[in-house]
Amino acid sequence: MNEASLIGLLFATVSFGALLYLAALGELLAEKAGVLNLGVEGMMAIGAVTAFIAGVEFQNPWVALIIAMLSGALLASVHGFFTVGLGAEQVVSGLSLTILGLGLAAYLGKDYVGLPPGAELVPVEWGALSDLPWVGPILFNQAPIVYLALLLGVAVSLVLSSTRLGLALRAAGESASSTDSAGHSVLGLRLSAVAAGGALAGASGAYLTLSITPQWAEGITAGRGWIAVALVIFGAWRPSRVGWGALLFGGTLALKTRLQTFGVDFSPILLSMLPYILTLLILLIISIQARKRPSPAPAALGLAYRREER
Repeated sequence: MNEASLIGLLFATVSFGALLYLAALGELLAEKAGVLNLGVEGMMAIGAVTAFIAGVEFQNPWVALIIAMLSGALLASVHGFFTVGLGAEQVVSGLSLTILGLGLAAYLGKDYVGLPPGAELVPVEWGALSDLPWVGPILFNQAPIVYLALLLGVAVSLVLSSTRLGLALRAAGESASSTDSAGHSVLGLRLSAVAAGGALAGASGAYLTLSITPQWAEGITAGRGWIAVALVIFGAWRPSRVGWGALLFGGTLALKTRLQTFGVDFSPILLSMLPYILTLLILLIISIQARKRPSPAPAALGLAYRREER
């Protein structure tokens, strides 16, 4: 086994893991507040296209990243308006959001297909750390958004477990009426969580077109938003477990591009299917286990709250 090839595989695993983790963290925030958002794929697509367009127009990757996050948050707020504000069915609204996001991204990006990137998030230089054997090229030669994903994971975990805001957010996902009675705005908490989740999904999409594959093409998200939704379930709604799951699924995505470097003759079509087959298998295992013990999902997940019905 070639050492350079193995390092390349592990490097790609971390890169793809961060991509999935950002989107999954956003979905986790929304679901912790009681809102199921199946529009992650659409929000990632919007983030990807607006980041690429902003990179071409402004020549600044950080401006592009911010615009992508704002775009993701704005699209997510559409879902929040219908589900939280109007009490619409969350599954239907989320699926509609995916269709809307993918279609809108294709329309916005039609004039940018094939253009070179105007800005990229280049790897961070860590000095001597980057020269360490194995660890250096794998962990200390990544794009800055990888480290941002790690910091956000720690921040989300601390906020949810150790702050009043996190307690109120989790309460909104467990018992909205009790949260309302305690003086917290269920509407405000849920809308904020959905928008924040959209911003993280937008950042995930931006990572695609600003770093991993610096170009725009329709369908560039390739179903990764659905993997992010599954990761939240896989991680039992815990940021740390979602992170480990993201690395696992990131490895399956990395195999698609790196397996041939090991001299293994394997169908690229089957490799493309591997992450989604793994998703189905894990969901099947979780469903079987759920029969034996209570689900760790927020009790009010997917349930609309109307104050007048309290």
